Amino acid sequence: MISFKAAHGTRDVLLLTLDALRYDVAQSALAKGILPNLATLIPHGFEARHTPATFTFAAHQAFFAGFFPTPIAKEVHPRPLALRFPGSRSTGKETLILDGTSLVDAFARTGYRTICIGGTGFFNPSTQLGQVLPSLFQEAHFHRSTSVASPIASRTQFQIASQRLRELPSTQRVFLFINASATHPPTRIFVKGARKESTETQAAALADLDRHLPILLDALRARGGAVGIICSDHGTCFDEPSDDGYDGHRHAHPNVFTVPYAEVEVTV
Repeated sequence: MISFKAAHGTRDVLLLTLDALRYDVAQSALAKGILPNLATLIPHGFEARHTPATFTFAAHQAFFAGFFPTPIAKEVHPRPLALRFPGSRSTGKETLILDGTSLVDAFARTGYRTICIGGTGFFNPSTQLGQVLPSLFQEAHFHRSTSVASPIASRTQFQIASQRLRELPSTQRVFLFINASATHPPTRIFVKGARKESTETQAAALADLDRHLPILLDALRARGGAVGIICSDHGTCFDEPSDDGYDGHRHAHPNVFTVPYAEVEVTV
């Protein structure tokens, strides 16, 4: 487990959620060699974990409260970072324990600049509901070109993040959250001629994200590196044989609840 506790105050922190990405899709794409940048960052691959929720809003509320996808094991595992509250059974000696109404608030209280790069509709400020999660941050960015309907979403999101990171003083620590929208339906926009969502189209969306990932990684390295979490908030079903007739998410199905997770260190 990477020590967020040791890095606190001296390194930037990244939370990159690959929206709706299934664990099996992520691992298969790594095995096929179409994710060279993620493969370098996560040499042992993603870990299969259970998400706390089946759709974006609920899962991110849990993440921002310090409850990330849980290891698939019977014993209790300590969380890498958490908010202080009485009775917590999942904190340990290496857990970074912060005070605040959310992790975003807690990082801000300790001097971090909190930045949100939105992607899915729950980060679109055009509605009151879409303002709830972005309002946790000191600054939030969303544009039509970062949305789920944009074939250039990954490139645009990483470019916005890179620009903001380079504009800030090197001494200003950052808590950077990116809700990567490319892996959320409609991923068929990443495969020419595709008419429906599938594991193939989601893998193509993930490969597109991987191609543009160096934009973000280079900006983090220019500031001295970072520690972070890369994971999915939930999976999704495509009405394929392994989906047992289910389509979409908000279902208590293994392909929705089982998500890829990795704790990462971006080194100089």
